[in-house]
Parts: sequence; structure tokens; C-alpha cells
Amino acid sequence: MNRILAALLLTLLTGCSLLPEQVDETKGWSASKLYSAAKAELQDDNYTKAVELFEKLEARYPYGPYAQQAQLEVAYAYYKDSEPVSAIAACDRFIKLHPNHEHVDYAYYLKGLANFIEDQSLFASLGDQDMSERDPRAAREAFETFKELVTRYPSSKYTPDATARMKYLVNALASHEVHVARYYNKRGAYVAAVNRAKYVLEHYPQAPALEEALYLMAQSYQAMNLNDLSKDALRVLQQNFPNSTYLTGKANREDKAWWKFW
Repeated sequence: MNRILAALLLTLLTGCSLLPEQVDETKGWSASKLYSAAKAELQDDNYTKAVELFEKLEARYPYGPYAQQAQLEVAYAYYKDSEPVSAIAACDRFIKLHPNHEHVDYAYYLKGLANFIEDQSLFASLGDQDMSERDPRAAREAFETFKELVTRYPSSKYTPDATARMKYLVNALASHEVHVARYYNKRGAYVAAVNRAKYVLEHYPQAPALEEALYLMAQSYQAMNLNDLSKDALRVLQQNFPNSTYLTGKANREDKAWWKFW
């Protein structure tokens, strides 16, 4: 029996050795040739192939400008391929390995963009989920990344766009808090509604959503028979938004997705 098993094993091993070997066409390629080929795949939107070639380049030639550039290109390829988590990880790796690189500002910018698109795709896919259960983590992380870029590299060519996106994100995050405050207010959780509205007042005082936050605060205080606090909130609302439709009761409070506040 042992001889039969040994013969079968030998036959299997011999059969495996007869399988054709996979030929790596890039074997022996220089760093510049690998980089050019990877860039060509990237330009043709072949992102998986581009990442494969860039990673081969870094593995074979780990030192020098080609390897460093390949790391950035990998992050960009993941971003273009709608793989924000992988793009963010690649950006973080580049920033950690090359904190003083001349293009590290781009790594921060790309990381912010990747968080930005992750936020958009996440909330677009959660249309039926209760708003109070959603966590705008990606939006906050995008804001913090853009803020770091603007602070560290105020003269960067990416700073103006990052600043514009920060303004958008502030408004979006404020709208999220107001949406949750409205949710609590409708369900009689008035203390929670007031706390959410106060958060907008304290952290996003310039955001358009402040108007409804003050109204919800006044309404929630009134529901709790805290009339003096309610009047204070209405007074602040009137001072800051004298033409507010919330004061006349004609506001169009459509309950729509907070990230579509515009």
C-alpha cells in the first residue's frame, strides 16, 4: 500500500512540474521602464494593472525618486478606481515615510479627497437608514485633513480648493447636527434636540443651518415649559436672521438628506 501511495505522489509531482510556468514580462525592466508602463496603464484607466506595476517598481527599486513617486501614483490609482479606503492608507503611508517630501502636500490633498468621496458614496448608499444612526466620520476626517494641508502648506497650489471644500464640509456637518436635532424634536426627546442645536451654535456659528438650529432650540425649550430659555433662543434667532421664515411660521422644512443641504 505504501508503495502505491508513493507512486501516486510521484505521479502528481511529476504532473505539476509539467505545468507551464508563468512568465513575468517585466523581468529585467529598469525603474524608468516600469514607471512608464504603469503610467500608461493609469492613463488608460487600467487601475488594477497600474497598481500592480507601481508595486513591482517599488519592490524592485525601493530607493530613489521612482519608488517615491510610485507610492503617490498608487494612492491616486486607488482614488480614481473608487477605492477610498485603500487610497487613504496609501496616502498615510507616503506621509509617514516621506514627511518632508516636496509633494507631501499632494498626499494630504489626495487623502482629503478620498475621505470626501467616501463620505459621498457612504451616505448615498444609506438612503433608508435613520439619520440619527449615521456617523459622518468621513466628512469630519476630510475636513481635518484639508485643515492640516491648509495649516501646514498655506502656499500650496491645492490649498484654495481644500479651503473651498472645508467650507462645504462645515455646512454639511452643521446640517447633519440640525437634522438629528429635528429627529429628536419630532420624537419628544427635547433635551437631546437642544444639545444637538447647541452643538451647531458652538461649533458652526457661521453655517446656514444655524437658523433652524436656533428655531429647534426655542421650540424644544418651549415644549419643556422652559419659556425664558425659549424666548432667549428666539431673540438670538431674530437678531441674526430678522427675515427668518421660522419666525412667521412659513418655513419650508422639507425633511431631506442632510448632505444634500444645498
